[in-house]
Amino acid sequence: MSVSPAGLPARTADQSSRAFRYFEQVFGVCAAEVQKLYHDPFELFTRAIQPVIWLLLFGEAMARVRGLVTGSMSYINFISAGILTQSVLFVAIFYGIAAIWERDLGVLHRYLVSPAPRSALVIGKALSAGIRGLSQALVVYILAGLLAVPISLQPVHLALMVLFIIVGAALFATFSLIVACLVKTRERFMGIGQIVTMPLFFASNAIYPLAIMPAWLRVVARLNPLTYEVDAVRALMLRGGTSDFGVGSDFTVLAVVFAVLVGVAARLYGRMGN
Repeated sequence: MSVSPAGLPARTADQSSRAFRYFEQVFGVCAAEVQKLYHDPFELFTRAIQPVIWLLLFGEAMARVRGLVTGSMSYINFISAGILTQSVLFVAIFYGIAAIWERDLGVLHRYLVSPAPRSALVIGKALSAGIRGLSQALVVYILAGLLAVPISLQPVHLALMVLFIIVGAALFATFSLIVACLVKTRERFMGIGQIVTMPLFFASNAIYPLAIMPAWLRVVARLNPLTYEVDAVRALMLRGGTSDFGVGSDFTVLAVVFAVLVGVAARLYGRMGN
C-alpha cells in the first residue's frame, strides 16, 4: 500500500485533497457572490423595509384578532419568527434571476468552463443567499427587540439560528435556481416567482399555527419545507419557544430537501447555457 509524505495512505490523502479543493471551490463561488453586496448596499436597505412593514402593520393589526389562538405567547411574539423566515424566503426565492442575468451577460459560460463541479457552483451560490439572509435576520432581531419580543440570546441558540437561516435560504435559493434553469427568461421567472412565493408563505405556520388550519391545508403545510424552517426558528429565537416537530427533525427535513434540490440543480445548471 502506497503512503503519502504526510504518512496517510495514498487513497485517503487523495480523497482529502479532492474534498479540500471541492470546499475551496464552493467558498470561492460564495465569496464572489457575497462581494456583490459591497457594490450595492442599497439592496440591503430596501429589503429591510419589508419585515418592518409586516411586523409593525400586519403584526400589530392581526394581534387584535381574537380568533388567532397562539397558545401562551402573544401574537407579535408568534409572528416575529414567521416574519424572519419570510424575509429570508423572499431574498432567496428570487435569487435565480441573477443566474438568468449571468446567462444573458455571458458570465455563466465562465462558470461552466471552470474546473469546479456543477454541484460546487450550485452550493456556493446557495450559501451566498444564506449570507444575505443573515442580514435580514439581524433586522428582524433588532426590530423584535424594540417591540419587547422575548429574544433568546443563548450562544447555542444563536449559533443554531445562523445554521438554520443559511440552510433555509440555501434551500429556497437552489429551488429558485432550478426554476431559472427551466424558464431561462426574466419575464417568465418573475411571473412564476410571484406565483410560488405567496403560497409557500401562507401554506406554512409563519403567520398562524397549524392547529387552526383546515385539515387539507395542514397536510400541505407539513409538505412545505418553510414550515420546518419556521418551527425551528420559533423554538430558537424566542425565550421559552417550543418546536412542534423537534429541532433535530426540522434540520433533517431541510437538509434532505436541500441535498435533493442540489442534485437536480447541478444537472440543470450546465444546460442553462445552451
